[in-house]
Amino acid sequence: MQTSSDRHEYPAHWEADVVLRDGGTARVRPITVDDAERLVSFYEQVSDESKYYRFFAPYPRLSAKDVHRFTHHDFVDRVGLAATVGGEFIATVRYDRIGPDGAPASSPADEAEVAFLVQDAHQGRGIASALLEHIAAVARERGIRRFAAEVLPANSKMIKVFTDAGYTQKRSFEDGVVRLEFGLEPTDRSLAVQQAREQRAEARSVQRLLAPGSVAVIGAGRTPGGVGRSLLDNIRDAGFTGRLYAVNKALPLERKELDGAAGVPAHRSVRDIDGPVDLAVVAVPADDVPETVAECGEHGVQGIVVVSAGYAEAGPDGRERQRALVRQARSYGMRLIGPNAFGVINTSPEVRLNASLAPQMPRPGRIGLFAQSGAIGIALLSRLHRRGGGVTGVTGVSTFVSSGNRADVSGNDVMQYWYDDPDTDVALMYLESIGNPRKFTRLARRTAAVKPLVVVQGARHGSGPRGHAVRATRLPHATVSALLRQAGVIRVDTITELVDAGLLLARQPLPSGPRVAILGNSESLGLLTYDACLAEGLRPHRPLDLTTGASAADFHAALSRALADDTCDAVVVTAIPALGEPPTDDAALAGALRSAAAATPSKPVLVVHVELGGLAEALSAAASTAPQPAPAAPARPETQATHPAPPDGGRPPTATTPVTASTRATPQGPAVPAAPLTPVSLPEDAHLIPAYPAAERAVRALAHSVAYAQWRRDAADPGKVPGYEDIDERSAAALIDAQLTRGESLTLGTEETRALLGAYGIHVHRALPAPTADAAVEAARTLGRPVALKVTAPHLRHRADLGGVRLDLADEEQLRRAYAELTDQLGTPEELSPVVQRMAPRGVDTIVRAVIDPAAGAALSFGLAGAPSQLLGDMAHRLIPVTDREAASLVRSIRTAPLLFGWRGSAPVDTPALEELLLRVSRLVDDHPEVVAVGLEPVVVATHGVSVLSASVRLAPPPVRDDLGPRTLPAY
Repeated sequence: MQTSSDRHEYPAHWEADVVLRDGGTARVRPITVDDAERLVSFYEQVSDESKYYRFFAPYPRLSAKDVHRFTHHDFVDRVGLAATVGGEFIATVRYDRIGPDGAPASSPADEAEVAFLVQDAHQGRGIASALLEHIAAVARERGIRRFAAEVLPANSKMIKVFTDAGYTQKRSFEDGVVRLEFGLEPTDRSLAVQQAREQRAEARSVQRLLAPGSVAVIGAGRTPGGVGRSLLDNIRDAGFTGRLYAVNKALPLERKELDGAAGVPAHRSVRDIDGPVDLAVVAVPADDVPETVAECGEHGVQGIVVVSAGYAEAGPDGRERQRALVRQARSYGMRLIGPNAFGVINTSPEVRLNASLAPQMPRPGRIGLFAQSGAIGIALLSRLHRRGGGVTGVTGVSTFVSSGNRADVSGNDVMQYWYDDPDTDVALMYLESIGNPRKFTRLARRTAAVKPLVVVQGARHGSGPRGHAVRATRLPHATVSALLRQAGVIRVDTITELVDAGLLLARQPLPSGPRVAILGNSESLGLLTYDACLAEGLRPHRPLDLTTGASAADFHAALSRALADDTCDAVVVTAIPALGEPPTDDAALAGALRSAAAATPSKPVLVVHVELGGLAEALSAAASTAPQPAPAAPARPETQATHPAPPDGGRPPTATTPVTASTRATPQGPAVPAAPLTPVSLPEDAHLIPAYPAAERAVRALAHSVAYAQWRRDAADPGKVPGYEDIDERSAAALIDAQLTRGESLTLGTEETRALLGAYGIHVHRALPAPTADAAVEAARTLGRPVALKVTAPHLRHRADLGGVRLDLADEEQLRRAYAELTDQLGTPEELSPVVQRMAPRGVDTIVRAVIDPAAGAALSFGLAGAPSQLLGDMAHRLIPVTDREAASLVRSIRTAPLLFGWRGSAPVDTPALEELLLRVSRLVDDHPEVVAVGLEPVVVATHGVSVLSASVRLAPPPVRDDLGPRTLPAY
């Protein structure tokens, strides 16, 4: 390593694993004096052309002086980084600090020359772009603000690396050389470029695992039975389209196949396989895994799925074994699923991979599944299979990943893959931990903008599984859930709800609003559905009762009219076994509903069925014919579509006129003849309808769809973060810096808090201490009457119910009497710490808080003071920075929001002023990450303006933001 004469110790925190453009990985680390032989070997494998581009002249070999220069760094003014695979260099980058004259310099010079060299065999993998991100981060850490690079005009690849990076650049041409200069501060464009590259690379790395051209199962038993052999049989039986190999080190030399596995070549080692292996599925004892991974790496395997157990879930020794496994896999450029994984599935006809312990290949479909638990993965696959997907041909599975201990590949990586996967329309995830909540939220927001993302989280009220290494969060689960919903995630509570929502979202269109039509052949079931809609915040029309004698044609006619009604956004059809003679056939009813729904494909339709054993299957069967009305003059909307829902608590009226195939009721008069029904052929991708066995399950799924659709509309116009001319960022920064010199973490005093908040236009009412009655009188004289007298002792703060507050004290006599009562009833002045404050206008007491969580990021919270927030937990949350639209929705998100808008005849309060206060707090925390907590309580919102009566601010060195640095994989 570095010698004692070097100016800085070896910066181990610069080491990182990165995913490259082709999905492989590389290790980035500082170059040291121990790398001389590696550097020489690396240089010998670089072409003469690349050497010429690097040194502007023929340079066949490095001299001893060159090797010394390129391996001896002070890690401040001279830094070199290398990208390695298998311990060998594949690319290098270095910078040298220079002064204004271009000569070598030291700090405070803030410019450096940068140069790259990439082995020809590894060019085009995005290595130079990744190295530029890392060397730029190192330079910023060392006080360098600009890079300069000289490049030959013919070296178009390197020029493109610099110009595509997104930094602010200046280009010049002199003496046959292109000189590029660019600042290193991240810009919106550079961050966007970095995140786009991250998405492509991580998506590609998952694709290599899910769509391999060849698979080797290592640990496949010589006879049927056992985990390894089951994996091999499942891959073979699913019809995998690539090459399949079995590997068993105990295989006799003369054996070329396993018993009962004809056609599958068998080998003693993956090294013996003649040809590339893209994916290795490892099912050997944990003690044998390191040797297996080494063989895979040396053979050029691209990725591995480790089913073997005995890792972090087994305790501290297993955790160390797991860390070593990840480091070993990455050293060879491989991604890893597991260990302790259930496996992966890809139902694409071009792949047909079932490298999992699931004995049956799931139906092909459009739902992507991710589960950290193998048991939950089995449950998800089983439920989709049992319900026939609920929607024909689309509610099967596109891809399935069970990550086990999630040591490397995580839900974030799979989300990157699903984002632009054309075979996945809906993503369902079961998570027991979120390793990088900031990144998860960012990726979820982007993914949810193009396809639904439904998440159920286990271990919500305790620590996650022992196999998962995650950072602790100080935020309550309810807060984290609210932040995920803000990012567009559809949060559900159970596996059943996860599947229910997925079935609806997989093929039904998103509703344009919350208005729901209800029709069916059971009045009681319709009323249950109506009540469920109200409970979920939907706006149901009164149910239309077709009576138990309704035929398939009656259902078709009623559904057609409901879908044609402009006041309806979705339709729930309820059905019970028919009592007529002959009874309605399940297939006929399903065909009628699907035919009517197909005629209006822009509105979702759901079915609630009771004891109709064949209806769910019929709805999800690829029927070839179904009744459909012949062309006729459009009928007037049915009456049920014209009546709004009655007030809560009222029994909705029902329409009971039977609608038959021969008559159709109209609002104005007697029934008129209906158009005849004619069977027509439906295309394979006909509008298909999910069915549910209970009204509340169907309605809850619909409510999730309505909320998600609204989020999509809002996300198209998220609003803006307003700027306020009276904000004084410099004064706030100077105050923060001065305070942090006193310690690493501290709570500001009263005056410092008022000064800091005042710099952002947040004015806190002044409170003067009153250690005696005379001091209270003097304080009232200073502030102006009327005043409030209140105690500030921690056990009495914000507890008006205990009598620690006296309001509207208009004269000295009232003030002295109140002071005496407080001290007589609650304790001595020393115990109570009373203060005097000028009365604020009456209004609604609220709470505004902001906190920076090291795992989840910065969050802004709002609620009403007292019982609503403390007892009922009625708080709403948004990620910082908050836009004007988000501030408005934050105020309206709490259940007690009507108290702000004139509930029961009270005067509405000044919510625009409240929203401005929220935006100013958000700006303060976003501008100054050293502000790790802000509490404003109470904030009185009056009919005109807001009054902040008490405030607290806590400062600390800003938490590390791993989401703003260069691309890296989680460290192990």
